[in-house]
Amino acid sequence: MSTRRQARERVMQALYAFELSGSDAQEIIRTVLKRELDPAAHAFATSLFLQTIDSNAETTEIIKQHTRNWELRRIALIDRILMRIAITELLGFPDIPPKVTINECIEVAKEYSTAQSGKFINGILDAILGDLTKAGKISKTGRGLVEITASNPVRQKVSVDEAE
Repeated sequence: MSTRRQARERVMQALYAFELSGSDAQEIIRTVLKRELDPAAHAFATSLFLQTIDSNAETTEIIKQHTRNWELRRIALIDRILMRIAITELLGFPDIPPKVTINECIEVAKEYSTAQSGKFINGILDAILGDLTKAGKISKTGRGLVEITASNPVRQKVSVDEAE
């Protein structure tokens, strides 16, 4: 398992704890995120956790727009959290390829959520990626990446191992 995968799992667990407990974000960072993560993974997890909290209203609205036939409260909490994490990564982490973000989210969902969660999340996130790309909100550049913008919506298939 990749170190970033472990970090994403901890972020999902931290957001779940944050949502249910109402604890302070710093307390969650100390108690949930720090466990079994090396310093680089901890830094990534902390950044992703805090950015996901900060972008909650925006990411929730994006999910609502793409799940019109579903009441948000009927979507499994883990699935909502994972989609919020993925959207935050898509918008706020320009060095991570979109397909890596989506694939990692699907793999974590398979481990922690329902049997159908991977397919459901994949469909929603793929539609979100397309819309964000068309709106010019996605700009991915870096080593091994094709720039992805509204004018160049090329989706590059990248394995998870290549992004780490």
